[in-house]
Amino acid sequence: MHTVTVPSASAQPRESWLDRSLRVFGDVRAGEGFAVIVMFANIMTLLIAYYILKTVREPLILSAGGAELKSYAAAAQAAVLMLYVPAYSWLASSVPRRRLLVIVVLFFTACIELFFLAGLGGMPYLGFAFFVWVGIFSLTVISQFWSYANDVYQRADGERLFPLIAIGSTLGAPIGAALAGLLFEAGVSAWALMQVAAVLMLAHLALYEVMIHRVTPRTPAAVTSAGAVKRSDGFALVFRSRYLLLIALLLVVLNVVNTTGEYILGRQVVDQAAAEARGNSAFDTAAYIGVFYGRYFFWVNTLTVVLQALVVSRLVKYFGMAGALFAMPIVALGSYGLLVTGAGLAITRWSKTAENATDYSAMNTAKQMLWLPTTREEKYSAKQAIDTFFVRGGDLLAAGVVFVGTWLEFSGPQFAGGNIAFIAIAFVLAIALAREYQHISAKAPQTAPK
Repeated sequence: MHTVTVPSASAQPRESWLDRSLRVFGDVRAGEGFAVIVMFANIMTLLIAYYILKTVREPLILSAGGAELKSYAAAAQAAVLMLYVPAYSWLASSVPRRRLLVIVVLFFTACIELFFLAGLGGMPYLGFAFFVWVGIFSLTVISQFWSYANDVYQRADGERLFPLIAIGSTLGAPIGAALAGLLFEAGVSAWALMQVAAVLMLAHLALYEVMIHRVTPRTPAAVTSAGAVKRSDGFALVFRSRYLLLIALLLVVLNVVNTTGEYILGRQVVDQAAAEARGNSAFDTAAYIGVFYGRYFFWVNTLTVVLQALVVSRLVKYFGMAGALFAMPIVALGSYGLLVTGAGLAITRWSKTAENATDYSAMNTAKQMLWLPTTREEKYSAKQAIDTFFVRGGDLLAAGVVFVGTWLEFSGPQFAGGNIAFIAIAFVLAIALAREYQHISAKAPQTAPK
């Protein structure tokens, strides 16, 4: 078995040019730069692969069954996750950490190859199955990466370095989407794009190997936490812990807010396009909507990268966990406070841009940092339960909110008012969660649990 060499307490690593360069973006100390870059590259590679697959899934499902089939897929994902989460918990408790990473990554890579062969063979309902699989794949592998990061970094180091590592996530998403779009335009088939994603997944696994064999965090956590986690059920862990249940509830509520906000924006875009078309018979509604969302996504991604690179690490440095945790509810409250007055499309667009960018940067970082003071079985088993089943449950609840609001003929401002009520709940949950984080952190040892 490979043994990681941990530097002695008296050993002082030399500061490199990489350490100094990364300090522009956060508090990187001597000897930490290489580890941060490898972690950064790993999550970026994973997000590029995911966004290629996410782009591939759209034509597969839309050409097979239309938008209605997509709505059924969300429910199917939640049903599959009821069985999947306990299976992952069993695997995590049965094999050492390194083998867990290898098994999970190779399993999903093999799935890509099976979908590739099924596509060439003309398998029916492939688009639906692939859509369900991509949702589970993305939640699992991203959650597992952050479980590993939480496992090898102590809380104090994670609070400093996670905002920098997460920049890789914010960069990987637009790069993957843009690459998929360019390859589609160049005539590359969806099946060939799956192969690109499969190669990236193997690169993702290779970077794990670099992290395990070459990168030694400044704490003994990499040694003490390399074995299998204790046997436990992810769902049981969540419901037994007030802290974990607060995390789950907060993510569900924020999902409802964000998804309902997307509905408000989408309805205004469609109404605006219909108004333009009424006065111009040559007006191309589909092109208008496509251009609008192309620009909208561009600015969301751009602002996300700026916030992640320059703002989030400073929020955490000066305000601690609360700085990252409260950023999203505060911005969302301002956004829907404007929309409840009946704001037009331009204000709705930029309000949602600010909300999504804050969600994808500050809130995403906070969601990963919340696991720093937890036990190893919670980092792997409970995190999978929350990041998969509870996140998808939030999507289903949001769909129910939109359905009921539509049935009651709510206007855009009324939907925004409902979101303000959910944001008030989010504030209560966030306050309780921040207190629990401080309480658990004060009791947690500053070395990884064995």
